[in-house]
Amino acid sequence: MTQATDLLIVGGGLNGPALALAAANAGLTVTLIDALPKTQRVSDLFDGRGYALSLGSQRLISAIGIWDKLHSHAQPILDVKVTDGKPGEGPGPFMLEFRDGEIDESPMGYMVEDRYLRQAFLEALDAHDRITQIEGHVVAQEVDAHGATLTLADGTQLTGKLIIGCDGRKSGTAERAGISRTGWGYGQTALVCAIQHELPHHGCAHQYFLPSGPLAILPLPGNQSSIVWTEKDRLATEIQALDDDDYLAVLRPRFGDFLGEISLAGKRFAYPLNITLANAFFAPRVALVGDAAHGMHPISGQGLNAGLKDIGALTEVLIEAHRRGEDIGREDVLARYAQWRRFDVATMALMTDSFNKLFSNDNPVLRFARDLGMGMVNSLTGLRRAAIREAAGVNGDVPKLCRGIAL
Repeated sequence: MTQATDLLIVGGGLNGPALALAAANAGLTVTLIDALPKTQRVSDLFDGRGYALSLGSQRLISAIGIWDKLHSHAQPILDVKVTDGKPGEGPGPFMLEFRDGEIDESPMGYMVEDRYLRQAFLEALDAHDRITQIEGHVVAQEVDAHGATLTLADGTQLTGKLIIGCDGRKSGTAERAGISRTGWGYGQTALVCAIQHELPHHGCAHQYFLPSGPLAILPLPGNQSSIVWTEKDRLATEIQALDDDDYLAVLRPRFGDFLGEISLAGKRFAYPLNITLANAFFAPRVALVGDAAHGMHPISGQGLNAGLKDIGALTEVLIEAHRRGEDIGREDVLARYAQWRRFDVATMALMTDSFNKLFSNDNPVLRFARDLGMGMVNSLTGLRRAAIREAAGVNGDVPKLCRGIAL
């Protein structure tokens, strides 16, 4: 069987559906392929996973028509506090704080649980007449001057003008296109869970830098927060193997008591951390988006946000080319997307890598320097506001969708 659409999107996590909806809303036809059955991609049960969506990402989600399904489940991020310290000793004397209302755009972002995002995407995909969803494993891809073909494990062939890889850090799309990667591991693992706490968080997110790595405490609706806790690989493996009570006993001195008593809510996850950057964002009739193009340390919480910004830029480039009558799979069209995003992504990757190296240690000289630096940035209103706008995803050359403008 051969099925022809404009776009062949490989990967049905979060970036793939967002791109499919953005492109289909603007008039392109899309086939979305994912190896996982739909029943495994979505669940109504709370499992502890959540995402910090920047304001720019929220605007894109609104522009593609699914924010109405999410806003009642979203927790606005009204304050961000960045501190340094050691387990059991509390935060250091200097703090960098981003407060709601310091910039014209508000709030800075939202926390949304994974289950609600996936459900909203799938409902919108099912209702869209320009989107075809296929469950299958891609085993081959071919391109020529006229189009692209994907072959699935069952022999099904799908044809289109452009293949887009949204298939993660080990992207098969990139590998089949001959796109190599540069990267390295950090020797760190992210322990991810959600907690129930006694006191309200008031919409405040905390980034607490410990010698082993950062601890992020991100507000969820109600008296719950999402935890992204970084430890060295060996210790993280030992902690993850503990039962819930012992796990909490290790977490408590790192977390502190500012939210009262804490308990686990949902499942516990562990992810080894690395940086991996595709050496090109495109090849003939192939483009990469999200983690397929760039996987970064979660220290800034910008992984999904960077992917959604890719989607805003790529969709805008493709739609403008399509309306001019250009072949959307041509390399000169895809080069516009790469030119738009590559510098921004490289800068963010360098920043997260440098921050992790600067903060994930107990060197007293570096600790004094970074604490002093945070204090100085916090005292300079203009610099602090620029940092807030960057974190909110509204700084620089922002795609239309990330400004809430439909294409």
